[in-house]
Amino acid sequence: MSEDPLLLGGRYEVGELIGRGGMAEVHLGHDTRLGRQVAIKMLRSDLARDQSFIKRFRREAQSSAGLNHASIVAVYDSGEEHSIESGGAKVAVPYMVMEYVQGRTLREILTDRDHLPAEEASRVTEGVLDALAYSHRMGIVHRDIKPANVMIAKDGTIKVMDFGIARAIADTAATMTQTQAVIGTAQYLSPEQAQGQTVDARSDLYSAGCMLYELLVGRPPFVGDSPVSIAYQHVGEQPVAPSARENTISEDLDAVVLHSLAKDREKRYQDAGAFRNDLQAARLGRPISAAAMASLAALAAGPAAISTSEPTEVYAATTRPRDGSPGAAPGSTTSTFPAAVDPAERGRRRGATYVMLTVGIIAALALLGFGGSQYLQMREDAKKVSVPVLEGKPRATALKLLSDAKLGFTETTAKSDTVPEDSVIEQTPGAGTRIDPETTKVAIVISTGPNAVTVPDLRGMTVAEATEALTTAKLAIGTTTKVDTDDQPKDRIVSSDPTLGTSRPPGSIVNVSVATGLVVLPDLKGKTQDEAAAALINLGLTPKTDYRQTSRAKEGTVVDQKPGKDEKVAVGSVVTIVVAQKLPPPPVTTTPSSSSSGSPSPSGTPSPTPTDSSTPTIPPTP
Repeated sequence: MSEDPLLLGGRYEVGELIGRGGMAEVHLGHDTRLGRQVAIKMLRSDLARDQSFIKRFRREAQSSAGLNHASIVAVYDSGEEHSIESGGAKVAVPYMVMEYVQGRTLREILTDRDHLPAEEASRVTEGVLDALAYSHRMGIVHRDIKPANVMIAKDGTIKVMDFGIARAIADTAATMTQTQAVIGTAQYLSPEQAQGQTVDARSDLYSAGCMLYELLVGRPPFVGDSPVSIAYQHVGEQPVAPSARENTISEDLDAVVLHSLAKDREKRYQDAGAFRNDLQAARLGRPISAAAMASLAALAAGPAAISTSEPTEVYAATTRPRDGSPGAAPGSTTSTFPAAVDPAERGRRRGATYVMLTVGIIAALALLGFGGSQYLQMREDAKKVSVPVLEGKPRATALKLLSDAKLGFTETTAKSDTVPEDSVIEQTPGAGTRIDPETTKVAIVISTGPNAVTVPDLRGMTVAEATEALTTAKLAIGTTTKVDTDDQPKDRIVSSDPTLGTSRPPGSIVNVSVATGLVVLPDLKGKTQDEAAAALINLGLTPKTDYRQTSRAKEGTVVDQKPGKDEKVAVGSVVTIVVAQKLPPPPVTTTPSSSSSGSPSPSGTPSPTPTDSSTPTIPPTP
C-alpha cells in the first residue's frame, strides 16, 4: 500500500522531484483547495538547521511575493513544515508554493541547439528585460540573470525565475562569492560584482547582455579555467563583437550587445527599458540609440588607437662613383674618397657639432634627473599600499581588512536605506587607490540603519512567527484582529496594516488580521445548484445536495440550506443545499359513461373523464 503524500499547510500535496539546486529542491505539487498544479520549493533538509540558509530562503519568499508580472514566475504562498528528527529534535523546513510552468529553461535549449537565431534571441531577451524593468521599479535587483534562470513556456511565454535569490540557488557553472553573499555566476558577472562593489539595476543589465551574447553565438563573452580568471576578464578585457563569431549578426545588434557590456556602469544602458527599446529597434531594422553606436565605434577604434603613426618605409642605399657613372646595384659595396671641403663649410660643420654636443649633454642631464626622480618615486611608491574594498562590508570585516593592510582610519556614521546597519556606506580614498599609510588615513562611513524599513510579507505566519519577522525588520506587532475567511488556515495571518512592501520608520506598529478558521455562509436560496456548489467550494466548504419536489420554485434552484445564511461554520465543513425538483404529473383515470336507460353514449364509446378530488363527476345527460 502506497504512503499518503506529504501535505504542507493543510492543502499542498508534495509530488515528484522536478529540480534540485545548491540550497533547495523543487517538487511538483497539487493545491487541494483550488485543484491546480503548483511547484513547491523546499529548503534541503540537511540545511534546515542553518539559520543563514533559513534567512536567505525567507528573504527569497519576501522578495518574490511582491512581484506580479506576466514574465515573472509567481509565488502563491509560503510557510514552514515542522518535522521531527531521529534524535527527537523539532526542525522547521521552510517552503514556497509557486506557479508551475510547463516548459524548458534557456540552459536546456542551448544545450540542444548551441545558439538561437538573432530574431529569436532578441525576442527572448526583450521578455527578460520587461521583467527586469518591472522588478527594478519595485526596488528588487535579481543579481543572477543567466540562461538557467529563464524559462520558455510551451506557449512561448518568457518566465524569469528566482528573483532576489542569487545567493540561494547555484547554477551548474561556478559561482563567485564574497563575505556573507553569493554575488552571481562567473560567466554573467558584472565588473562591479567582480570587484565587490555595490550592485544596482545596471548590474542586471550587464548580466542580461552576457546572456544575450551567449544566445547569439553559443558561448558567453568570457570563458576561462576558473571563476577568478573569468572575473578578471569581466573587469579588464573587452569582449569580441558577436558578429566576429557569428557573421549573420547585424552591426546594430553588435552595438546593442557591446553597449550593454560596457565596463563602467555609467556608460552602459541605465535602465531595462532603454536596453529593450534598442534591442527591439535592431530586430525590426529601425535606428538604435547614438550611445549604442558610440560603444561599437569605441571598441572598434580601441586597438587601432594604440599607434597612429604611419609605418616607416626602408629603401636600399645607393652610392654614386666619383666619375659620375650610375650607382651600384642595391646590396653592392662601392668605396669613394672623401670630397674636399672648403674652410667656411668646415666652420659651419664644427658649429653644428658643438650645438649637437651641447644638446646631447643637456639631454643626458635631463635623463639623469628623470632617472633620479623616478628612483625616488619608486621608493615612495614602495611604501604605499592599496586601499581594500570596504563599501558594503560589515564594519568588523572592514576594520580587519584595514588592519591587515596596516592602514589607519577615521569613522563617521549616517543613515542609509540601502546599506545594512553596521556596514560601510562609503570610503575615501576609493578601493584600489595606493596611499602612504604614514601620512593618509582611510575615512569610512558606517550605516546606522535605514530612515525607513519595509513591511515584510506576514501572510500565512502565526502571530509568534510574525512577531519575530517584524522584530528582525525593526518593526513591532500591534493589534490582532480575528477575521472569518478561508484565505489562510486557522490562526494564520491573513493580512497586515500597513500592507506588504509599505515603508515605515523603524519601530512602527504593524496590525495583523488572523483567520478564525470559520467562514460566514452566504444566502444560497434562488441560486442554481452549480452556482451554490461553486460558492461553497470557493469558501473552502464541501457541498452536499438533497432534492425536494415542489411546484413553488424553478427546477434546479436552491430552496433551502443547512446551516442557514449568515451562520458561521468551520472551513472544510459540509453544507447541505436543498434543490427543487418538479412534482410528478397527476394520475389520469377513465370513467365509463352511463344513462338511466343503460343505452350506450352517442359515440358508442366510453368517455374518459379525469378524476379530481375537487371536481365531482357529472353523468352524461340521457
